[in-house]
Amino acid sequence: MDPQTALELVKHGVTLLFLDVPQYTLVAIDTQMFSVGPAFKGIKMIPPGTHFVYYSSSSRDGKEFSPIIGFFIDVGPSEVIVRKWDQQDERLVKVSEEEEERYSLAVKNLEFDRLLGPYNLSYYEDWKRLSNFITKSVIERLEPVGGEITVECENEMVRNIPKMPMEKALDEQLKVGKSASSVVKSQRKGCYYTSIPRVVKCKGISGQELTSLNLDKTQLLENLLAKDYGGSEDLLLGELQFSFIAFLMGQSLEAFFQWKSLVSLLLGCTKAPFHTRTQLFTKFIKVIFYQLKYGLQKDRADETGPVLLDDSWLSAESFLHHLCKDFFSLLQDESVVDGDLLKWIRKFKELLESNLGWEFQQSSAVDGMYFEENDEFAPVVEMLDDEAPSV
Repeated sequence: MDPQTALELVKHGVTLLFLDVPQYTLVAIDTQMFSVGPAFKGIKMIPPGTHFVYYSSSSRDGKEFSPIIGFFIDVGPSEVIVRKWDQQDERLVKVSEEEEERYSLAVKNLEFDRLLGPYNLSYYEDWKRLSNFITKSVIERLEPVGGEITVECENEMVRNIPKMPMEKALDEQLKVGKSASSVVKSQRKGCYYTSIPRVVKCKGISGQELTSLNLDKTQLLENLLAKDYGGSEDLLLGELQFSFIAFLMGQSLEAFFQWKSLVSLLLGCTKAPFHTRTQLFTKFIKVIFYQLKYGLQKDRADETGPVLLDDSWLSAESFLHHLCKDFFSLLQDESVVDGDLLKWIRKFKELLESNLGWEFQQSSAVDGMYFEENDEFAPVVEMLDDEAPSV
């Protein structure tokens, strides 16, 4: 990058100024992680917008780390976020308004420039795909009091939630290496996620109708969209992205359960994807495609990114495999399918097959693009834009 371009990015980008952070502490933003050295004072050249900042304090030899603490930010051009390390509580805390103003001026005068690590813009596209529905209103709606997301305050919250073997394993893993201040942190509350019922209960309807409501989650989806999301599909997708990032980057078990609940709700709909909420499901499949594409990467060029998804989380016995299998089979009963939706379902299916080795019914209508034109069982694809595939 030429010096003039770099200077413009420094001046107009966002800066995180982190003071007195101990050496070996892991500090991260979005998909990028830094190991703190003796001169580290923060991160510069961050694009304005939504980001997830997270960190993990280290033992003195840099070999053991405490559970991650993370928080979302929504920041404008040239904004400076100032935090100072609290040694007793082993975390970053806000400074006074007077200090923030003084340090912000120093940052803008480039006094800290050589002590700030640059945000790697080559990873920004990945982050945008993971967070494009997370807005300031989504953050304010979901974040806990104080803004900090950490598994250390989740013991009580997730204790009574039924867990599969891999979820129990993570629960145990996240209990290891707790910091001395875990008792204080355990008193904090978690995120304000939307409550998603696992079973639909309704008075005054027949058993057959109740069974139908539980087999097809379309009506539950409609009720939640109206009641909890003010009719906004994008708010729901924002919560889906928020919970995935809090789980994958922030190692929050509570966030995983919320992501799982939202995915189960959407993939449990029979009518909505192809009849009433096609646009929502096109966006949803695109969101989960990029989530798993990023999370399942095997060959990152560097080792400074966050922990990625372990295959055991998405085994052939997992909730996602069963839901996807049923979801893909729905296409065989549809006479008309939106082309853009079919394109993204196909990409999603191919990702699961290639990255996880999952096998689905070979005659699935997801593979309809390969059917001969005179095949009477091939789905009819409704074309709505120039990017839609041809059959």
